[in-house]
Order: sequence, then C-alpha cells, then structure tokens
Amino acid sequence: MILAADASRAGFFETVSPHLVSFVVIVVVVAVLIGVNRLFLRVERSGERNRFRKQATMLALTLVGVIVVVLTLPVKESTTGQLLTLFGLAITAALTLSSTSFVANMMAGLMLRSVNSFRPGYFIRVGEQFGRVTERGLFHVEIQTEDRDLCTLPNLYVMTNPVRVVSPEGTIVSATVSLGYDTHHTHIEKLLLEATETAGLSDGFVQIVELGDFSVSYRTAGFLPRVRHLVTARSNLRRAMLDSLHRGGVEIVSPAFMNQRPLEAGSRVIPKGPWRADVQDQHNGAAPEELMFEKADEAEKIESLRERREAAVKAVESIKAEIKSADGEAEHERLTTRLGQQERYLAAVEKRIAEHEDA
Repeated sequence: MILAADASRAGFFETVSPHLVSFVVIVVVVAVLIGVNRLFLRVERSGERNRFRKQATMLALTLVGVIVVVLTLPVKESTTGQLLTLFGLAITAALTLSSTSFVANMMAGLMLRSVNSFRPGYFIRVGEQFGRVTERGLFHVEIQTEDRDLCTLPNLYVMTNPVRVVSPEGTIVSATVSLGYDTHHTHIEKLLLEATETAGLSDGFVQIVELGDFSVSYRTAGFLPRVRHLVTARSNLRRAMLDSLHRGGVEIVSPAFMNQRPLEAGSRVIPKGPWRADVQDQHNGAAPEELMFEKADEAEKIESLRERREAAVKAVESIKAEIKSADGEAEHERLTTRLGQQERYLAAVEKRIAEHEDA
C-alpha cells in the first residue's frame, strides 16, 4: 500500500513538474517585462526620457519572452518545433501584412536615429507640415505647429518626403514682393535693404527673382541668428518692407487693381502713416513663439539639460581618475576641490531636469 502511495505521488510530481516549470517561466517573463517597464518609468522621472529606446527594448524582450515560454512548454520536441515554426510564420505574416505601416515605420525610425539630422526643439518642414520637434519615437515624429497643435508624422512619411531642418546656428529669413517697372530697381533695393536692417536681420541682400509681364519680383533676405523667434522674424520683415516701401513712395498694388480703379494722374496708393522705424516691439509681452511652441521649448530645454548632465558625469569620472593618479598632496587637494564643484554642478542640473519633468 505504501509502495502504491509512493508510486502515485511520484506519478503526480512527474505530471505536475513540467507544467510547474512552464508556469514559473511565464511568471518570470511577465515579471521581467513589468520590471523593465517600471525601470524605464523610474528613469523617465529622473529626467532621462527616451521613448525610442523603451519601445525597442520592450518589443525585443516580448519576442524573446514568447520564444522562451514556447521552448519550456511540456510538449514533445516535434510539437515545440511546430509551435516555433507557427510563431515564426505568424510573425512573418504579420510583418508582411503590416509592412507598409508597422515594420516600415520602425525601420524608418531606425534610419532617422542613425542620420540624426534633427532633435527636439528644431524647426522642421516635412511636406506641408511645419513646426518644432517635440518628440521622436520608434514609429513617429511629433511636431508642434504654429497653431500650437501637436501633429504626429509617421516615420515612413518623414523618410519618404524631403525634410527641411532649420539650423539652430541661424537661418536666412526672406520675403518676396512684386513691384511695377516704373520704379528703378536701385531705389527699391535700397528701401528693401533698409527693411532688413529695421527687422533686426544682418547681412541683408536683395535679389531680382523674376521679370514678369506686369511686375518685377524682388526677394529680400537677411540672417537671423536666433531661430527661436523665426515666425516673428518673418512677420517683422514683411511689416518693415511695407513701411519702408511706402515711406519711400513706392506703390505695392497689382496691375488689375490699378486698371480697374480710376485714379487721377500722379496719385499714389500709399496708406497714411505712421511708419515705425523699429518693428522689434510690435508685440506686447512675450513673443508669439513662446505660446506657439510651448511643448517644443520644454523638450528642447530638457534635451539640452540631458547633454549638460552627460558632460558633467564624464567630467566627474575624469576627475576621479585623475585623483587616483595624482602626485602630491597639493595636486590631490586641487582635484578634490574641482570634483566637489563638478558634483554640485551635476546635482544642480539633475534638480533642474526633475523640475522640468514635474512641471
């Protein structure tokens, strides 16, 4: 009877143990996924936000976890092979069916990260969409438009369309105006150069871009070092052009307008003043860009703080290495002082990152 009980108990363990192993593996896989996800959340709270890395890591761990669970299932080897084959076919079919969206966007995201032509805070134009980058993910790029709206662009769309990136070191701001042949181009060029200077642009220049049937097209441009106020700079340039041309006695009207409206000989269509000499203070309070691109500004500040933190961490490590090989007490004391200053700076940067993340 005892032998029968032992045999029954042994048979029970033989039956249950394979299932128990699979259950334990499933629990471990789920725990690892939850733990990694919480780790990313904790890192995000500390200021190191990288959605691209999180998405790629979680996707890879999920696929590996599924394969590990299949390998530990209490089935025959032939059945395990069939399950893996079925899983591979399912993945292949899913990738094939969704290649135009899922895989294509993921691959485009990897290519964009490798090219790295823009980052959060940059002005970009993709097709008809223009704005500042707020986020780069594994499958999409998010920008904030001039209307303060958030626009999500699939990575595939960004890769298959020309992307214009405004250089953070400065850009050319230009505007075009069509004027009649009755005014000499030297007079117009002088007025347009005055407009670029009034608008706060440097190195201004004027180009004649087209000789039309009824008018001449002029392009005036200048260099803007602070691209953060790009939208305002474009508006200021056009406003300055209006004032400068009208102040110089140059009409800005279309031939159709002139032909349809009878005017006395020698009369000019110029609005009454005043024409402001300075267009920098046209807006009360903050610049419009601070309202338009609030999220993009925040993303740019956080990105800049992260770079400063990385540089500070490297500096701390470098100073610690120098302390280990320092010769003499004076040198050791000097390096220790530098280390303390650098660590305080690092703590201040981390505090600012946390403040921005909590805001």
